[in-house]
Amino acid sequence: MSLLSWVDERFPASKLWKEHLAEYYAPKNFNFWYFFGSLALLVLVLQIVTGIFLTMNYKPDAQLAFASVEYIMRDVQWGWLIRYLHSTGASAFFIVVYLHMFRGLIYGSYKQPRELVWIFGMLIYVALMAEAFMGYLLPWGQMSYWGAQVIISLFGAIPVIGEELALWIRGDFVVADATLNRFFAFHVIAVPFVLVALVVMHIIALHEVGSNNPDGIEIKQQKDEKGIPLDGIPFHPYYSVKDIVGVGVFLFIFALVVFYMPELDGWFLEKDNFIPADPLKTPEHIVPLWYFTPFYAILRAVPDKLFGVLAMGGAIVVLFLLPWLDRSPVKSIRYRGPLFRWALTLFIISFLALGYLGTQPATGLYTIMARVFAIVYFAFFLFMPIYTKLDNDKPVPERVNFK
Repeated sequence: MSLLSWVDERFPASKLWKEHLAEYYAPKNFNFWYFFGSLALLVLVLQIVTGIFLTMNYKPDAQLAFASVEYIMRDVQWGWLIRYLHSTGASAFFIVVYLHMFRGLIYGSYKQPRELVWIFGMLIYVALMAEAFMGYLLPWGQMSYWGAQVIISLFGAIPVIGEELALWIRGDFVVADATLNRFFAFHVIAVPFVLVALVVMHIIALHEVGSNNPDGIEIKQQKDEKGIPLDGIPFHPYYSVKDIVGVGVFLFIFALVVFYMPELDGWFLEKDNFIPADPLKTPEHIVPLWYFTPFYAILRAVPDKLFGVLAMGGAIVVLFLLPWLDRSPVKSIRYRGPLFRWALTLFIISFLALGYLGTQPATGLYTIMARVFAIVYFAFFLFMPIYTKLDNDKPVPERVNFK
């Protein structure tokens, strides 16, 4: 008996290989937008591995945390590289996830029968935001400390339970050692477990219904006599090899950032975070890292604190509702009408503009601009049932094409 047969009798290794790689038929017309799902998985592994090495020397103590990060950077062999891989990986994770979500938007990957795939993906996004927020406190620098203080205080705006909830999250009346310890526990243990579980469910749900494609055509509807999709090819070796190209390009750009500009002029690592946390000295301009700034801009655009928090939360919750807001029978933007194309263009402009405005001081002009772009952001979703139903969509072909 071979080793593989012995394993197969006790664990479905060959079955998993066939179902999810060798005999998983993906559409033959994937383009470069389909690199970002596998890149997100690559960055997740990178973050877990580098995070494990960082915890070997990090001290989750308010008196020692900042010094332990400096120790990793200066005295631990290759510690600077591990730290920069982890900090750059955090931003890279959001970049590939945002591009992955954008691909879902333009090709309708959230529509039937992939609603659950989208929901799992959005839960991954929310868990990733929690992971990034908690990890941002750990260096215990000025922006880490005051950023956490501001964000946690927002929970205090919730009626009745707000103040008690904020106190429970902090573990103290201010951000202190108790906050650092619990954020460390969640960042290192709890949230990564949730992330990995959600990624597994996301992939299983995807492989159950099959992958979408740039034409938005269900390849399972056209099969040969053996039950193999006519417009499908095995994921391995075709796409597993093709993904190596995407990985190579990504790693080249990633290495350029890590070795030559890991701070990226304050976008990846802020200058104030190289100063130890001081509870008695507030930074002149408190902003979150770039991947939170669109929602931070929406928060600041609303004068009332409670309604600002609700608007910020609503900007994320509304993304979960996308499969049911879109009433068009067409999935891909290739065959969508002009109304959806214009709406999506305005949405992307508003999201990028809000991201920039979230990094700027909340002056009169910037606040007005944030309100305008926040209205555009929400209008994309609120009016979607109308303009997707009235849109002049094009006929969708029965088979995929490469034009």
